[in-house]
Amino acid sequence: MKMFTGMNISASALTTNRLKMDVIAANLANANTTRAEFVDGKWQPYRRKLVEVSPLNPSPFDRMLQANLNQNQAGSIGGVRATRIIDDQTPFKRAYQPEHPDADEEGYVYLPNVDPLKEMVDLMAVTRSYEANISAFNATKTMMLKTLEIGK
Repeated sequence: MKMFTGMNISASALTTNRLKMDVIAANLANANTTRAEFVDGKWQPYRRKLVEVSPLNPSPFDRMLQANLNQNQAGSIGGVRATRIIDDQTPFKRAYQPEHPDADEEGYVYLPNVDPLKEMVDLMAVTRSYEANISAFNATKTMMLKTLEIGK
């Protein structure tokens, strides 16, 4: 294993978690937006966004073990990355509000498929993951500094 592998793994997770936090913040900010996208001559409500995450090196366990045992093999052996931001395809909420400017002829308004409670739970989980990766990064940094002190 290379010297900075642990730091690189933590850094990739920190970057991914930061993107997840930004997407969650956008979802919360648009939880009541009824005019987000103009499709086929009609305004559509905001659609919840999700971050799709994948491993940096999606190899089976055998290849990862061989990569660790073989010092000459280059490449990343861990970490994650955000591959894309996708739209949540759950249906929009429908509320009876005949006085709303975006109400249809029956008086119903289509609202975003964003559940603020679910978003807050996701935000708490991502925040905990972010904090754990900062702790792992700092632990790796401390170990490297202690290793350098051995030579004194």
